[in-house]
Amino acid sequence: MEDFNKIPDSDSIENKLNDKILFDNLDISVIIDFFRYMSRQGPGSEEITRSALSFIEWPADFEAAGSGQKSSTAQLRIADMGCGTGGQSITLALNTSAHITSYDNSKEMIETLQQRVSELGLQERIEGVVASMDNIPFDGREFDVIWAEGSIYNIGFERGLNLWREYLKDGGYVAVSDMVWLRENRPDKIEKYLNENVPEMETPSFKLRQIEEAGYIPVASFVLPHDCWIDSYFRPMTALFDDFLQRHGHSEMAINFVKSMSEERDMYQKYSEYYGYMFFVAKKICSNSIINSGDAGGSTSGVINSSTSCINSGDPGGSTSGSTNNSNN
Repeated sequence: MEDFNKIPDSDSIENKLNDKILFDNLDISVIIDFFRYMSRQGPGSEEITRSALSFIEWPADFEAAGSGQKSSTAQLRIADMGCGTGGQSITLALNTSAHITSYDNSKEMIETLQQRVSELGLQERIEGVVASMDNIPFDGREFDVIWAEGSIYNIGFERGLNLWREYLKDGGYVAVSDMVWLRENRPDKIEKYLNENVPEMETPSFKLRQIEEAGYIPVASFVLPHDCWIDSYFRPMTALFDDFLQRHGHSEMAINFVKSMSEERDMYQKYSEYYGYMFFVAKKICSNSIINSGDAGGSTSGVINSSTSCINSGDPGGSTSGSTNNSNN
């Protein structure tokens, strides 16, 4: 078990606060002020973003980043929903030649994103837009890919998939990560904690059924490894506690926030075998195609009842059978 740094002034925290975590009662500005200093606002990594990206089949004449080959098609477009400070937006820009539009409803997050983009000279590739992911300014130009790492839960997994379908081209992709149960039999403590704190906590098979019912073919799914939580999320998070508390004068609200984040970290340390983040990559079915998601038991063997389906059986990681690369269902 890894030993993270303890919460600063833990004795005073325990004296000031009850054991109950009151994350929902925190001022959103306090939460933003903490997370805007992190390159990622949840578990993930550059490698994981690239892995998910590898399952997307681009047009044959699309220029891959660094390929040196010109594309004869118009530049492809990716929407990064709930982008935060843009860690995955930058990875997408560095690994494709697509234009990325990054949406977040926090002005401060977008400001931090724009600063990072400017420092990397990616201003022509990444555009930051202050907007809620369920109400983006849409000009009718559909996206080739909609990306959402650890953010879709804010509007609901099923709702997000159905809503974003309107913004996506036929044959376009969604790539989202969300938290799932990895085991059926779970200790009461973690079951209660996550059901109280994580909306729509479900199993991978349930999520896959939602993907099919929303009009997509699952292409790939995989669980994020341990280091995506530890190295990319909890370590940088813990390192920010001291400065954050000092900025907020060790106020009760700031201390409460640190306590809630520390509990999240400690729960994962103890119960990580029971839950995790899973990445789902899926392809939108053409508007004139119909998917039959099989039996009521939630089979992921989608059947296309159309001779004009835009599903390509050559998709890496998938086929018209809707098979996935997940062994953790």
